[in-house]
Amino acid sequence: MMDNHTECLLPAHVAYNMLITIYSAAFVGGSAGIVTMTFVLCRANTRSVTTTAVINLLVVHSVFLLTVPFRIAYYIQKKWIFGFYFCKVVSAMIHIHMYLCCVFYVTILGIRCISFFKHKDKIEFYRTLHSVVASSAVWIVVLVVILPLFFWRYGVNGSYNTEECFRFEMEFANHYVVIMNYIATAVIITLGLSLLTVQIVIIVKVVRKLHGSVFSHQEFWAQLKSLVFISVMIICFFPYHLFRIYYIHHAQHFFMCNEIFLSITALCCLDLISFSLKTYFQKVRQSMAWVCVNVNKRT
Repeated sequence: MMDNHTECLLPAHVAYNMLITIYSAAFVGGSAGIVTMTFVLCRANTRSVTTTAVINLLVVHSVFLLTVPFRIAYYIQKKWIFGFYFCKVVSAMIHIHMYLCCVFYVTILGIRCISFFKHKDKIEFYRTLHSVVASSAVWIVVLVVILPLFFWRYGVNGSYNTEECFRFEMEFANHYVVIMNYIATAVIITLGLSLLTVQIVIIVKVVRKLHGSVFSHQEFWAQLKSLVFISVMIICFFPYHLFRIYYIHHAQHFFMCNEIFLSITALCCLDLISFSLKTYFQKVRQSMAWVCVNVNKRT
């Protein structure tokens, strides 16, 4: 059974309610985003590198969200009833989801930066097959290398209570696990700050180039969309990784704190709602503009 207290400066019931609320919001919002984004992608150009990255983002969100109800059930019941090995799978999925999201965010933002500096509207694969091969390569690495590594090597450095889940803090006794956590933290923070710096430079260039009110120009709003992706990375991933540096050396005392910070990473599933709604309203504006032009021509 779970402890009835927490060292996270919060009563245990408050911490559990926070986790249930955050994961429920991620599940409901993420599911809605997947449905709406699926309709948007049905008419998208599948050779576009950005579209390919968004499709992969949709898939990784979908796979992760399948495991979220088990987390919610665990925090409601305060007891894990699904077996130790499935606990490792569910535990692994939130980390795999987080880092795959980072890969696809960086891909989307990198392509947009390249498009801006090379003055191209979009960058495409030469053939649709190329986008399939690129996506397959990423998923093969996950299925053949990363997931089996989590399954066979994670949770082997201690004796764990099978009625508890996600409490793998004894893994930090392994020096390589600590090193990998430091590396992951350094990479995420560096990528996020680097992308933020580049995007600010791009926005400044756009503002200087445009005349009059920048808010009436589509190019300015397009760059703000990229800033939204970077904001998701910073808001959802930075708190967990910054706290992780401290948690590695105090894992026995701050488990619930770590769980709360980790749950925040699941909120990146809400990105598809934002992306699909922006795409939808953009199409509505284009349709209204087309109607206005045709009305003016007739009059």
